[in-house]
Amino acid sequence: MSIAVLQPKYIFGIKSDVVGNVNFLDETSIIFPAGSNCVLYNIDQRMQRFIPCSEKSNGVTAMAISPNRKYGAVAEKGDRATIVIYDLHSLRKKKILSAQPDMQSGEFVHLAFSPDSKYLVAQGGRPDWFMMYWSWEKPKVMCKMSTTNANNNPVKQVLFNPEDNTLISVIGEQIIKLMRYTEGVLKQLPFAKVESGIYTAQNWASAERLIVGSDIGKILIFDNSELKFDFNVTGAPGTDISLQSRTASATEQSFFSNRSFISGIVCYSKGIAVSTQGGFVHLLDKSDDGAYKNSKIIKIPEEETGDSRKQLTHEIKQLVISPSDEILLASTETAQLYTISMSNIDMSKPHDLAYFELLSQSYHHAAITSLDTCYRKPYIVTTSLDRSVRIWNYETNGLEIWKTFAEEAHSAAIHPSGLYILVGFSDKLRLLNILIDDIRCFKEFNIRGCNECAFSNGGHLFAAVQNSVIQIYSAVNYENVYNLKGHNGKVRSIKWSLDDTKLTSCGTDGAVYEWEIVTTKRVNEIIVKTCAYSGVSRSPDGKNTFAVGNDKTIKEIADSQILREVDMMGSEQLQVVLSNSGRMLFTGSVSGSIRSVKFPLTVPAEWQEYQAHSSPITNMKMTFDDQFLLTCSEDGTLMIWKVSDKEGRTLKRDRSLPFAEEILITKTDLEEKNTAMQEYKTRVEELKMENEYQLRLKDMNYNEKIKELTERFMQEMESLKTKNQVLKTEKDKMETKHEEEFAEIMEKQAKELQDQEAANSQKLMLEYEKYQEQQTKSQRMQEENDRMVQDMQDNHNLALKEQTEHYELKLQDKEATITQLQMEAKDQLREYEETKKQIEEDADREILDIKNKYEKRLREGREEILRLNGENGIMKKKYESQNKEINNLKSEITRLNSEIVKLNSVIQSLNKDITGLKKEIQERDDTIQEKEKRIYDLKKKNQELEKFKFVLDYKIKELKKQIEPRENDIKEMKEQIQQMETELERFSKSNQQLELNINEMKSKLKATEKEMMNERKRVRDKEALIRHFQTDLHNCVGFIQEPKQLKDSIRSIYQKYSAGDTKEAASVDADIQKEYSRQREHLERSVASLRKKLSKDTEIHRADNVRIMQENVTLIKEINDLRRELKISRSKIHDFEAQLGILNKKKTGNLPDVAAQAKLAAERPSYSAGTLRPDDDPERLIDMQREEIRRMRAQLHEFEMQLAMRPNSGSRLPPMSIEASAEEN
Repeated sequence: MSIAVLQPKYIFGIKSDVVGNVNFLDETSIIFPAGSNCVLYNIDQRMQRFIPCSEKSNGVTAMAISPNRKYGAVAEKGDRATIVIYDLHSLRKKKILSAQPDMQSGEFVHLAFSPDSKYLVAQGGRPDWFMMYWSWEKPKVMCKMSTTNANNNPVKQVLFNPEDNTLISVIGEQIIKLMRYTEGVLKQLPFAKVESGIYTAQNWASAERLIVGSDIGKILIFDNSELKFDFNVTGAPGTDISLQSRTASATEQSFFSNRSFISGIVCYSKGIAVSTQGGFVHLLDKSDDGAYKNSKIIKIPEEETGDSRKQLTHEIKQLVISPSDEILLASTETAQLYTISMSNIDMSKPHDLAYFELLSQSYHHAAITSLDTCYRKPYIVTTSLDRSVRIWNYETNGLEIWKTFAEEAHSAAIHPSGLYILVGFSDKLRLLNILIDDIRCFKEFNIRGCNECAFSNGGHLFAAVQNSVIQIYSAVNYENVYNLKGHNGKVRSIKWSLDDTKLTSCGTDGAVYEWEIVTTKRVNEIIVKTCAYSGVSRSPDGKNTFAVGNDKTIKEIADSQILREVDMMGSEQLQVVLSNSGRMLFTGSVSGSIRSVKFPLTVPAEWQEYQAHSSPITNMKMTFDDQFLLTCSEDGTLMIWKVSDKEGRTLKRDRSLPFAEEILITKTDLEEKNTAMQEYKTRVEELKMENEYQLRLKDMNYNEKIKELTERFMQEMESLKTKNQVLKTEKDKMETKHEEEFAEIMEKQAKELQDQEAANSQKLMLEYEKYQEQQTKSQRMQEENDRMVQDMQDNHNLALKEQTEHYELKLQDKEATITQLQMEAKDQLREYEETKKQIEEDADREILDIKNKYEKRLREGREEILRLNGENGIMKKKYESQNKEINNLKSEITRLNSEIVKLNSVIQSLNKDITGLKKEIQERDDTIQEKEKRIYDLKKKNQELEKFKFVLDYKIKELKKQIEPRENDIKEMKEQIQQMETELERFSKSNQQLELNINEMKSKLKATEKEMMNERKRVRDKEALIRHFQTDLHNCVGFIQEPKQLKDSIRSIYQKYSAGDTKEAASVDADIQKEYSRQREHLERSVASLRKKLSKDTEIHRADNVRIMQENVTLIKEINDLRRELKISRSKIHDFEAQLGILNKKKTGNLPDVAAQAKLAAERPSYSAGTLRPDDDPERLIDMQREEIRRMRAQLHEFEMQLAMRPNSGSRLPPMSIEASAEEN
């Protein structure tokens, strides 16, 4: 089998302790360190590329990007600090720069590239604080020097001038320096004197201006090494803070120092951005005179924690801006990346805060303690010491949901369905629901400090570790069904079998057990007491188990025997995971690296090592399809690795089901979301209508404006057309005029040209003649010059001859002098030889004396050396024996150290247990003390109550004696009420009967009145007819003398008055029939109306009876309520006396008053409106009823008398109109 290949796919997290830990590569790409890698992240595509750090590195301390953004420098600490230069396009190492041996510090604290990206300056750390200046391409150390001051204060930053490779600025604690590189040496330049302080940030705004920030919020601006401005950055937005007084008051200084630590300065086209304490960034705009104005404040929003009283503040570690000054990016000390677009900041409201947003998602900012993944969803759940539980998606490379709790989370397991998670907190084990936008607890288990838990593969069981006991719970009813006891130390890892019937565990006691769940017995076991196991995994068939511990080996176990023990070459492995296919094995080491081990195991082992994390790996898991390896570490990062074979092919397994898309949501949340959705829909509809209305209004306005503009433009076009026509005519005139002028000018020019040519030809002839004259003159001068040169040569030869003769004579004189001097020198040499002989003789005598003296001393020294050699031999023997003892002691020390390490780990775990138990004991002691105090108070109160009990019993007996006669009175009143009710019922029946009679009489009276009115009308009609007949007859008598006219008038009278009688007589029978039917209908309607009235009266009577019964019920209820109130009043008396403690002050005569009041309250029932009261006189009520009946009977008698006195209506009744019948009904 070949070794599986790992490729980093995605990493969640960032190293917050690296100086310069985030930088822009271009407008859409950034680089930041995470684990043991440098990550190149594309913001738009959300893709990551990786540059692994060196294998022997102890961690990254600083980063820097070259100004041309082609190279990146990474400082790594170790025995000798190193800097690795990477090509950011090919992602390969370019150069490796090592610190010189005389540099004591093992790390570099800050890096900076020169403006042309050819030089690199690196600031070393304590204790010597050396700064090294490299030409990194060669590579060559140009120079080095210590940049600290006389007090050896720390140095924070070094920077190149943006236009000068030789000028470097240095800041630190009470340090501000300018250094210039000249002739292989860094020299300090003169600089303005400033107050001593801790300077934390710097940047060059230009080649002349340096901006420095301090830990108390002060900004110092230097122009050409002179202090130009000195101000506090935390002024109010909109104020010209550069013009503040440098002598601020003490209160102002203390106010600014509260949240004014400056962590970063960024220069951009409009000014500078300054990050301060509390997650604030101040934007300062530059004015024309060089001053700065605080224009806007941006803040990183605070994060909710598990404690509602506290919020997590993100302090800014690094602040950078994109090359186009569009995006401002900040990294925080809590390992987060925040960004804001400069174009989206509303600068019109300077006093309103703007807020950063997360670049991608929130990361863990403390050690990750555990991780797990599930089968039905691409989820990863992680817990951390930052008290948060986070769920990641390894398909989308995003954070699905997260929540912060009040306690630290040590372990987590996710259900195979992906809907529930099990989290072990410091105080309890909790089962949580994964909702659509929240993680909520719905079940708690009393397991403190659960460091390991796991769901079974089927999801119906889960295991939780409590120290050395493994508890198995049902995931259906959440009951503890099994307990697996056998480990003597803490259980560090557990693994379920594929069929969920067995469980494998390992612990710090050196034991690896395989348990059968149903019988809770150990099937297989292996114990190696010298090894504290930290991780275990098992093959899919369950036959082999793989375990790792602090003995730096991998053990393959089967049937309670160690089949293979593979040495990992001195590297302690903390975690081991076997793929679900059983073909790949991976381990995680204490250094943070991952090893892909050749499987099946071979001796010696073969593996491929990958740089992953910068701290020990805490957990590893494989996804169920074996495509991804998941790792987490104490550095707070989570890594996703893509698994493939040696040829780069992905190892895919067939999935029977796709990933589920179901989510949990509570009914209340769903209802709230639906109502909110409905509100939003209505709001959208309203906004649509409003927008449509506004658009219509705008269209109307725009149409009107367009009409006005078109009219105006048409008018202007007409005017322009006329102007254009005028201009065209003028243009034609001008063209003709210019053509005429041009012709005149051309003629004039031709004439002038001819005149000029003639004049020039004459001048040319004259010049040619002058040239001939000059040529002859030049020849003549040349001849004269040759003659003069010949004369000068002759004169020079004569002078040279004379000089040689003169100097030959001088030379002869000098030679004679030299011979004389040589003779004198010989004489002096002879004298020197003689003096030398004398001196040598004297020196030989002195040398003999000294030789004898020192030979004597030498003999004495040799004797001393012989003596010392003897002593030295003795000392050598002693030294060898001491070395042997030292070696033995060293081996013993190493053995003891290993035991101490083991014991320390055990002690730490026991200390954690002890602290937890102490905390629990303290809590229980507090609760016991509170309970005891409560018991003491209750006993004391009980004694007081016992004292009052006797007195109150006596008072209660007296009150009972007083209550009994009242109860008898109540019974008598009830009987009286019942009698009154019966009598009232009888009266109501008689009243109803009388009302029926009255109504009937009223209807008869109305009918007779109508009949009488009709008769009166008929009489009036007859009287009018008689009067008309009398007038006509009187007129007819006037014609008595004229028989013809008399006859005609009598005929007309007859025709007028007698024709209707015949018709009436003929129609009498028909009228009788109509009258009969009308009266019959009238009587039938009357009967129907009476029946309706009767039914209404019966209903009213029934309602009255019901009402009376209800009133009786209410009276009974009120009596019962009064009894209850009496009982309550008794208890209240007892409570008031017990609570207020006034029984000792009360007189015994007070209690009967209270009881009497309660009794009176009981005797005063509240009656509803319209009911009879017991204090009313019943005889008076009966008399009133009788008087009313008497009055109604008299009224009825009067109606009967009136009907008897009425005359007969005859054979016809007046016709009944529709309105009259309606009134009767």
